[in-house]
Amino acid sequence: MGDYDVEVAERIEAVKELRDLRKAGADFMRESTTPKYSYNFFSLGRPIIQYPQDMVAMQELIWSVRPDLIIEMGIAHGGSLIMSASALALLDYTDAVEAGLALDPQASKRKVLGVDIDIRQHNREAIEAHPMAHMIEMIEGSSIEPDIIAQVQHFAKDYKTVLVCLDSNHTHDHVLAELEAYAPLTSKGSYCVVFDTIIEDLPDDMYPNRPWGVGDNPKTAVWEYLKTHPEFEIDKSIDLKLLISVAPDGYLKRVE
Repeated sequence: MGDYDVEVAERIEAVKELRDLRKAGADFMRESTTPKYSYNFFSLGRPIIQYPQDMVAMQELIWSVRPDLIIEMGIAHGGSLIMSASALALLDYTDAVEAGLALDPQASKRKVLGVDIDIRQHNREAIEAHPMAHMIEMIEGSSIEPDIIAQVQHFAKDYKTVLVCLDSNHTHDHVLAELEAYAPLTSKGSYCVVFDTIIEDLPDDMYPNRPWGVGDNPKTAVWEYLKTHPEFEIDKSIDLKLLISVAPDGYLKRVE
């Protein structure tokens, strides 16, 4: 770890004592949710529906973990698939430069696998027409159905380093089932990222037309899962660094 890395770690640790700053971040999350702040951003031309801070965090994780496969539950417009694929393409480029070889994008063995219960046709067509499409595979179906789980597990079996993202149905039971099915695919040293854990920290009337809310959401599922899975731990340093994030307590690092 270089001097700058040490300075960053010290600054992040110091955030624990900066109560006003942490409160400002929490206030921003609360105030920005209803006006759909996260719906205003794009990744290489596709809507991503994420906060920029989480987009940067994912880019940092992909660079440090260097996965061969990224598994994503939830596709929507495809922006996250595109962002993940572009980050993997940069890893391919870096590998080629370091090896002194010419880059052949079509020969990449790295992949992004997306699963969604309903891949809208116009979104599928836009994703398949994107320059990153050669690095993306998609499966349509419920992420907690045994057949879909089996397909994902089969797809992942030949990959060495796997990063998992869960961002589909946000009820406790659904996310817990996803964690049981897919978190074990996460490689040691890699991450299973559970999005929208922020629901637990927002007012209970924030999602009146949704089946999730305070006490029934991805964060409660994370807490339940970790009771019996000590191979994962919450990377609190990411929460402290971002301050503004839809995934507090959701960046789970596999340590065993």
